[in-house]
Amino acid sequence: MLPLRPLALIVGALFAAPVLAGPLDAWHLYAGVGYGHDDNLLRVPDNAPAFDNTRGDSWWQGDAGFLFDNTYSRQRITAVAKLSDVRFSHFKQLNYQGKDLAATWYWQLGNHLSGQAGSTYTKVLAPYTDFYTNQRNLRVQKRNFVDGAWSFHPSWRARAAFSREKWSYELTSQLFNNRTEDTTELEGDYVPANGNTVGLVLRKIKGRYPYGRPVGFFIVNNDFTQDEIKARLNWIITGSTTVQALAGYAKRDQPSFGSGTTKGANGRITLLYTPRGKIGYNAAIWRDFAPLESTLVAYTLNKGGSVGAIWDATAKLKVEGSAVYEHRQYDPRQGVVAPSDISDSLRTATVRATWTVRPAVQVAAAFVHQSRSGSIALGTGSYTSNMITLNASAQF
Repeated sequence: MLPLRPLALIVGALFAAPVLAGPLDAWHLYAGVGYGHDDNLLRVPDNAPAFDNTRGDSWWQGDAGFLFDNTYSRQRITAVAKLSDVRFSHFKQLNYQGKDLAATWYWQLGNHLSGQAGSTYTKVLAPYTDFYTNQRNLRVQKRNFVDGAWSFHPSWRARAAFSREKWSYELTSQLFNNRTEDTTELEGDYVPANGNTVGLVLRKIKGRYPYGRPVGFFIVNNDFTQDEIKARLNWIITGSTTVQALAGYAKRDQPSFGSGTTKGANGRITLLYTPRGKIGYNAAIWRDFAPLESTLVAYTLNKGGSVGAIWDATAKLKVEGSAVYEHRQYDPRQGVVAPSDISDSLRTATVRATWTVRPAVQVAAAFVHQSRSGSIALGTGSYTSNMITLNASAQF
């Protein structure tokens, strides 16, 4: 049964929402309340003892902030600032105050030059999927980015971009996952009048880890360089079917990862099908490198797929569902002979319903089921978890 306090807050947000600002107002205040319960909050493996003999926990969350969106001549500025307070019922040491800040300048010079520049900052509790502990581990993620596009022909466009993203973790045992990634892109696109896009993307990613990771008697440097050449595609096959892709070839040099060099197919392909009616469908496949918040390894090579659907049940009610499968391959480090297959897989199923009570008041409920197969070589076990959330938010 839901605790009365968060439930009362949600009901109050619905029926006591203030008068909303006009649709053309640049400033909007934001407020939200939520409740959640997870029957395996810390992702404890099936064969491992639970912390405090407790696997599940509930929490409530309060959010407040503002949104800004305004256009000055041909320049658009957007900003979001949100503060969160999250309180757990049992694992009170996990309580935290989160932050979500973002600002973007969508710039345009004349009729041929445009782009965006901005910055984001997020402070949140890091997931426990691959990290066995009951200690609080806050993650701060910062990103600065700039890009520009030159439409030098009605059907041709050139683009350049640079971004720097930095992750830092609260726990000393997670400092080895602190990292900075610099990404540089050059792109050329063919953009015909029908709105489709076909392009070629050249990308270089440089990753730096300030703290070496101890492996046995050695300190391992996880720095890496990744070079990519990919095709970008946004193609409307029919009025209801669209294919989106950013896929091609990648070469990754990371001396601490396997033989040091990994290369091959890399990217994501997505299919969107929106027939006339109330239901839309989507599916995706991918093969890509992904960071891992673990004390054992830094990156995995992931291969996965997903399917999903969105149902506009009524003018105010939308229901979404998705199923995701991802296989994660952990290559052994140089000189390390793996005793068995060092891979695992994650399966996630989600159902979410959103009710738009009023134009700027929403209530959402969600159920998420996740399971992981373990890897004996890495000392990780299988687990399952079920989570429910209920949230209400309003802008005014």
